Amino acid sequence: MPNQFLIPNSKFLILMGPPGAGKGTQAAKLVKKFSIPQISTGDMFRAAVKSGTELGKQAKACMDAGKLVPDEVTIGIVRERLAEDDCKNGFILDGFPRTVEQADALNKILDEQGKKLTCVLNIHVPSEELIARAVGRRICKKCGATYHVKFHPTKVAGVCDECGGELYQRADDNETTMKNRLDVYEASTRPLIDYYKHAGIYSEIDGRQAIAKVTEALENVLTSVKE
Repeated sequence: MPNQFLIPNSKFLILMGPPGAGKGTQAAKLVKKFSIPQISTGDMFRAAVKSGTELGKQAKACMDAGKLVPDEVTIGIVRERLAEDDCKNGFILDGFPRTVEQADALNKILDEQGKKLTCVLNIHVPSEELIARAVGRRICKKCGATYHVKFHPTKVAGVCDECGGELYQRADDNETTMKNRLDVYEASTRPLIDYYKHAGIYSEIDGRQAIAKVTEALENVLTSVKE
C-alpha cells in the first residue's frame, strides 16, 4: 500500500550489478538525471567515522581490527545516513542490503522515515562477457584512463590515447580471479533477487547493450514506476 507521506516523483532505489557490469557508470548518470545521491556502504562508513558518531566509532574499531562491521552497526549507520536532507527526495543505494536480513531492516528504516523503495534495478551481464571485459581491460599508468583490447582499443597498442602513458593490466584482471568474484556475487545476491522479485519491485536490465541504451532502459523503468 502506498505510503501517505511519500513525496511525489521521489526515487528511492537500489542498484545492483556484478563486478564489471558498468554499475558505477550508470549510477553517475542516474545521480545527474534525478538529482539524488548515490550512497555506498563504504561512503557511509567513512562519513560516520569522520563525524565521530557513536556508531562511527564502533565501525572504526571493527575495521581497525580487521573485523566485519556487525549488522546492527551497519544498519544504524544506514538509518542515520538515509535520514539526512539530501535523501529526502530519493537515493541510489549501492552495496546495501547484502542479505535478506539487511533487506528486512531497510524496509523498517524506510517505514520509520515515511519512505518506500521505488524499485530495485539489476544490471545483468552474463559471466562469460564479464570475464572477457576484465581480461581485456588495460589502464594507463600515468593518467588512469581505461581501455579494452577488443571493445575500446588505443590507436597505438600499449600507449594511452590521452597522455601517451604506458598501459598495464591489473593483477586481478584475470579469468580465475574474476570467476571467483562472480561466483561469490551470485551466491550472495541470488536470495536478494528472489526477495525483491517476490516484493514486485525488481527489474533486470540487459547490461550487454551500449552504455546509452542501458541508461535509457534504467530511466524508462524509473519514470514508469507508479508511486
